Amino acid sequence: MSTIPARLARTTRTSLNGAEAKARIKSLYREWYRSAPEITTLYALSVSPAYIRHAIRQKFDQFQYATDPRQVDVMLLKSRQDYQETMNCWKQTDHVLGILLEQPDRKPRTFLQKFYEGRDEDAARPAATGI
Repeated sequence: MSTIPARLARTTRTSLNGAEAKARIKSLYREWYRSAPEITTLYALSVSPAYIRHAIRQKFDQFQYATDPRQVDVMLLKSRQDYQETMNCWKQTDHVLGILLEQPDRKPRTFLQKFYEGRDEDAARPAATGI
Protein backbone atom coordinates (compact mmCIF):
# COMPACT_ATOMS: atom_id res chain seq x y z
CA MET A 1 0.00 0.00 0.00
CA SER A 2 1.46 3.34 -0.97
CA THR A 3 1.20 6.17 1.48
CA ILE A 4 -0.14 9.49 0.30
CA PRO A 5 0.78 11.95 3.05
CA ALA A 6 -1.79 14.58 2.11
CA ARG A 7 -4.63 12.08 1.78
CA LEU A 8 -6.13 12.90 5.17
CA ALA A 9 -4.55 16.29 5.78
CA ARG A 10 -6.80 19.12 6.90
CA THR A 11 -5.96 22.74 7.55
CA THR A 12 -5.91 23.84 11.18
CA ARG A 13 -8.89 25.93 12.14
CA THR A 14 -10.21 27.54 15.27
CA SER A 15 -13.82 27.13 16.27
CA LEU A 16 -15.92 30.28 16.20
CA ASN A 17 -18.38 29.01 18.81
CA GLY A 18 -19.37 25.95 20.79
CA ALA A 19 -21.78 24.66 18.16
CA GLU A 20 -19.10 24.61 15.48
CA ALA A 21 -16.69 22.85 17.85
CA LYS A 22 -19.29 20.17 18.62
CA ALA A 23 -19.92 19.64 14.91
CA ARG A 24 -16.19 19.22 14.29
CA ILE A 25 -15.91 16.77 17.20
CA LYS A 26 -18.80 14.71 15.87
CA SER A 27 -17.29 14.66 12.40
CA LEU A 28 -13.92 13.49 13.69
CA TYR A 29 -15.57 10.89 15.92
CA ARG A 30 -17.45 9.51 12.92
CA GLU A 31 -14.24 9.25 10.91
CA TRP A 32 -12.53 7.33 13.73
CA TYR A 33 -15.61 5.12 14.24
CA ARG A 34 -15.97 4.24 10.56
CA SER A 35 -12.29 3.43 10.19
CA ALA A 36 -12.22 0.78 12.95
CA PRO A 37 -12.40 -2.19 10.54
CA GLU A 38 -9.68 -0.65 8.38
CA ILE A 39 -7.44 -0.11 11.42
CA THR A 40 -7.91 -3.75 12.36
CA THR A 41 -6.95 -4.84 8.86
CA LEU A 42 -4.03 -2.42 8.37
CA TYR A 43 -2.27 -3.39 11.57
CA ALA A 44 -3.40 -7.06 11.68
CA LEU A 45 -4.74 -6.59 15.20
CA SER A 46 -6.07 -9.50 17.20
CA VAL A 47 -8.96 -7.39 18.51
CA SER A 48 -12.34 -6.85 16.91
CA PRO A 49 -13.48 -3.59 15.31
CA ALA A 50 -16.10 -3.38 18.05
CA TYR A 51 -13.34 -3.25 20.67
CA ILE A 52 -11.57 -0.50 18.75
CA ARG A 53 -14.83 1.44 18.53
CA HIS A 54 -15.30 1.03 22.27
CA ALA A 55 -11.78 2.34 22.94
CA ILE A 56 -12.36 5.29 20.61
CA ARG A 57 -15.60 6.10 22.42
CA GLN A 58 -13.80 6.05 25.77
CA LYS A 59 -11.10 8.40 24.46
CA PHE A 60 -13.72 10.88 23.27
CA ASP A 61 -15.72 10.55 26.50
CA GLN A 62 -12.70 11.52 28.60
CA PHE A 63 -12.92 15.08 27.32
CA GLN A 64 -16.66 15.50 26.82
CA TYR A 65 -16.92 18.19 29.48
CA ALA A 66 -14.17 20.43 28.11
CA THR A 67 -15.61 23.91 27.66
CA ASP A 68 -12.62 26.10 26.84
CA PRO A 69 -12.70 26.61 23.03
CA ARG A 70 -8.90 26.77 22.80
CA GLN A 71 -8.57 23.51 24.69
CA VAL A 72 -11.15 21.86 22.43
CA ASP A 73 -9.33 23.09 19.32
CA VAL A 74 -6.01 21.67 20.57
CA MET A 75 -7.62 18.32 21.35
CA LEU A 76 -9.21 18.28 17.89
CA LEU A 77 -5.85 19.06 16.30
CA LYS A 78 -4.08 16.27 18.18
CA SER A 79 -6.82 13.75 17.48
CA ARG A 80 -6.86 14.66 13.79
CA GLN A 81 -3.09 14.28 13.65
CA ASP A 82 -3.30 10.91 15.41
CA TYR A 83 -6.01 9.80 12.98
CA GLN A 84 -3.92 10.78 9.96
CA GLU A 85 -0.85 8.98 11.31
CA THR A 86 -2.89 5.87 12.08
CA MET A 87 -4.66 5.69 8.73
CA ASN A 88 -1.50 6.41 6.70
CA CYS A 89 0.16 3.47 8.48
CA TRP A 90 2.83 5.67 10.00
CA LYS A 91 2.56 3.84 13.32
CA GLN A 92 3.60 0.41 14.35
CA THR A 93 1.24 -2.15 15.80
CA ASP A 94 2.57 -1.54 19.30
CA HIS A 95 1.72 2.15 19.03
CA VAL A 96 -1.86 1.40 18.07
CA LEU A 97 -2.32 -1.21 20.77
CA GLY A 98 -0.48 0.71 23.47
CA ILE A 99 -1.52 4.29 22.88
CA LEU A 100 -4.84 4.19 21.07
CA LEU A 101 -6.30 1.20 22.88
CA GLU A 102 -4.72 1.81 26.28
CA GLN A 103 -7.23 1.32 29.07
CA PRO A 104 -6.39 3.14 32.31
CA ASP A 105 -7.51 0.65 34.96
CA ARG A 106 -7.16 3.01 37.92
CA LYS A 107 -6.43 6.59 38.83
CA PRO A 108 -2.80 7.67 39.01
CA ARG A 109 -1.48 7.76 42.54
CA THR A 110 0.78 10.27 44.20
CA PHE A 111 4.12 9.41 45.72
CA LEU A 112 2.69 9.42 49.23
CA GLN A 113 -0.17 7.09 48.31
CA LYS A 114 2.36 4.62 46.90
CA PHE A 115 4.54 5.07 49.99
CA TYR A 116 1.66 4.36 52.38
CA GLU A 117 0.80 1.21 50.44
CA GLY A 118 4.37 0.03 50.95
CA ARG A 119 5.08 -0.82 47.35
CA ASP A 120 5.71 0.81 44.02
CA GLU A 121 4.22 -1.31 41.25
CA ASP A 122 5.16 1.21 38.60
CA ALA A 123 8.89 0.80 39.21
CA ALA A 124 10.99 -1.26 36.83
CA ARG A 125 10.84 -4.97 37.60
CA PRO A 126 13.97 -7.09 37.48
CA ALA A 127 14.30 -9.42 34.51
CA ALA A 128 14.34 -12.50 36.76
CA THR A 129 10.66 -12.09 37.68
CA GLY A 130 9.57 -13.43 34.29
CA ILE A 131 7.06 -10.65 33.77
